[in-house]
This record gives sequence, C-alpha cells and structure tokens, in this order.
Amino acid sequence: MNKHTYINFNNKTILITGAAGFIGSNLAFYFQENYPDATIVAFDMFRNEDTFSNGNLKSFGHFKNLLGFNGVVVSGDINDKDALKDLEESYTFDYIFHQAAISDTTVQEQDLMIKTNVNAYEDLLKIAIKHNANMIYASSAATYGDSDTFEIGYEQPNNAYGFSKVMMDNISYKYIKQNVDISIVGLKYFNVYGPREFFKNSTSSMVVQFGHQILKGLTPKLFEGSDKILRDFIYIDDIIQANIKACSPKKSGVYNVGTGKARSFEDIVNILQKELKIDNGKEYIPNPFVGSYQFFTQANINTTKENLGYEPQISMEEGIKAYIPEIKRLFATEVK
Repeated sequence: MNKHTYINFNNKTILITGAAGFIGSNLAFYFQENYPDATIVAFDMFRNEDTFSNGNLKSFGHFKNLLGFNGVVVSGDINDKDALKDLEESYTFDYIFHQAAISDTTVQEQDLMIKTNVNAYEDLLKIAIKHNANMIYASSAATYGDSDTFEIGYEQPNNAYGFSKVMMDNISYKYIKQNVDISIVGLKYFNVYGPREFFKNSTSSMVVQFGHQILKGLTPKLFEGSDKILRDFIYIDDIIQANIKACSPKKSGVYNVGTGKARSFEDIVNILQKELKIDNGKEYIPNPFVGSYQFFTQANINTTKENLGYEPQISMEEGIKAYIPEIKRLFATEVK
C-alpha cells in the first residue's frame, strides 16, 4: 500500500540519473523503502575537483546522499555514449527518472549545457522508447525566466540553463506527437528544499543556508523589501509525490510542480527562528540584482492536478519543521 500510487514497483527495473544528487537520491530511497523488490539503478557522475569557469563544481553528486542505499550504483556521464549503450544493453527498464543535468543557472559554458541537458536527454529518451519505459524528467521553473505568467506556454528563459530545459520540453513534445508507446512527463520544479540538498553547496535552498546562518549565531541577511520577494517553495516530499504520479499520467506533457502558493524569504527566516528557538533578528541589505531578479514565482498547478492527480500536501511551516532535525544534524557534522 502506498500513498502516492496504485502502481506496484516491486520487480520493476528503475533507472534514476543524477541519483547522487538532491532529488535523485530522495527518489532512490523512496523506492528502496517502499518497494524492496524493485531493481534500482542509480546512475551519477559523482563529484571530482573539476569546476566550471564560474568556480562551481561540475558535478554535485555526493556519495553521502546515497549512504544506506543498497541498489546498483553506476558512476558515469550521461554525455558518454558508451555508458548509455551499456545501460541499454545491461537492463530492460520499466521507468526512467532523469534528474541528471547541469543545474547551476550561472554556468557560462553554453556548449556543455546544451550537450548535457538537451542532447543526452534525447539519447536517453530513445532508450526509454526502445525499452518501453515511461520517462519522467526534470524540467524547471527557470524556463519562465522573465515571464510573469507561470503556465506552460509562457516560457521566457533568461539564462542558458532555462533555455536548455525549454529545448528538453520541445524534444518531449516532438515524441509525444509521434504517439510513442510510453508516457513522457516533464516536471517543472519550482524552489525545492529538504534533506539531501546540502551538497549542492551555494546552489542549495535558502532554507538550509539561512538555517545554518542562524545556528552559527549570525543575523540572517535579507534583501530590502524581501517581504515582497515571493517564491513558490516546495518541500521534497511533494516533489517525490509528483514524480511517482507522473509514472501513470492521464496525459503525457510538461507540468508545473510547486505548491501554487508564493511565500516570502522573510517567512522562511521567521519560521526557522521560531522552530530553532533562536532569534538573531534580521538585517536588510540592498538587492544588487534589481533588474535581473525574479521578485515573484508561483506555479499554476491546475493541469498538474488534473492530469497527474498531484495535490501539494506540505505547507512551508510543515516542511521547515520536518527539515529542522536534518538542518541541525548537517550543522553538527558537515558545517565547518
């Protein structure tokens, strides 16, 4: 019995790319905990010291996100045709959850961004079609960029990452139009937070970053007017729910995954200080990004509810409360 689906994933073979990352690792444990007889193949590039020109790591995959995982772990690059061929020949997948991507929006290497996010996705999609495996992949709210309408069809990306995700969605539409035998679902994640995001370093959510600032005794720094900077923050459990429901959609397509309720950065700090029982006050600093900064994001989730049966379960208050023990554990063991 499972709360998200009637599908029995036991004895199914599941590929998760980017499985040592934030969302991929949470998916791996979801299947391990609920379907002990599923074969879970966790594919990830894992980190090394390589960095992009912006100084950030090329891969955030971290073994610590998979501590306790007992499925198959494969280290590989989704751009490596031989690695994909090997997956294609070694397994017959029933479901593919494609989370691997260059997800850093500040990466300037457009060539590698397109190769990794767009071209490798199509290679993987061809395997899915060959194996008759339903495809669920990570799109992104970054596709909306400068748009003020957060609905499919109003994408206006303002960086190479957002552009690459629009191109992934376009590839999906192309195959959906061809009436392939599998379902293909793209999920546009909004601002996700929760356990196993810590190793994304500076790209992890402000929930964990503010949490650790507060525990350090620092005063959280907010941009001026941050009570009016609103985002659709979504807890990891709701992201997992959407992925599982996307395995048997009423209709293939691309869907927003958020809560449908925008909240402020101010709210995050207030809830954290309340839950941590620490009040370090707040400091307001000028926003250096005015002009290139999203002041508001809020997912329209009507079609997501309709075609995936998705219903956000977790409010920001509940999500942060659930996350607190992990924020404290990370602070004690990882924050230097």
